[in-house]
Amino acid sequence: MKPILIVDYGMANLRSVQKAFEKVGHEAVISGDPNRVAEAEKVVLPGVGAFRDAIARLHEAGLAAPLFEHLHAGKPFFGICLGLQLLFTTSYEDGEYRGLDYFPGEVVRFAHVPGLKVPHMGWNQLRVRKAAPPLEGLPPEASVYFVHSYYVVPRDPGLTATETDYPTPFTSAIWQDNVFATQFHPEKSQCVGLEMLRRFAEWK
Repeated sequence: MKPILIVDYGMANLRSVQKAFEKVGHEAVISGDPNRVAEAEKVVLPGVGAFRDAIARLHEAGLAAPLFEHLHAGKPFFGICLGLQLLFTTSYEDGEYRGLDYFPGEVVRFAHVPGLKVPHMGWNQLRVRKAAPPLEGLPPEASVYFVHSYYVVPRDPGLTATETDYPTPFTSAIWQDNVFATQFHPEKSQCVGLEMLRRFAEWK
């Protein structure tokens, strides 16, 4: 089995994701080489920072096309945080920017609510809507770690795998076929997150 490929486009703490896979007994390599992405069996797209910069770097590095091909080929894909948002059509973070448009939908900012802090940062609970393979065995009301000001609004509500309240429900993970992606950080979510990464690594 080939190692899991963690995509390096300069916008994430990639080593923490790599160490999390190692902790659950699976080899993961970090690379920004489009050829490595094209050849990979399983791909992880992490991300922290601004959507505009991330999508620009993916295109400049020649990574957008092999990522799109990987998604369409039905090979397992795991997006984390910004790696989830980049899958959608449009982000409204500091302007309007087109994403990979693999899934129709938008990336929007949390509405202003008195007393509600943005970014949404810290531990919060998941409510499972669709039992994606990486979510199998998840304890009821499992908590995971978030750091974000924007969230995805899929055009197809059936994409939503988990919801989280802040203060109203938002999509905190999606799943369709070979694609699973989370707004939260599994690599920072202790046992719950590590189990998701292990199940992804063993996903057939």
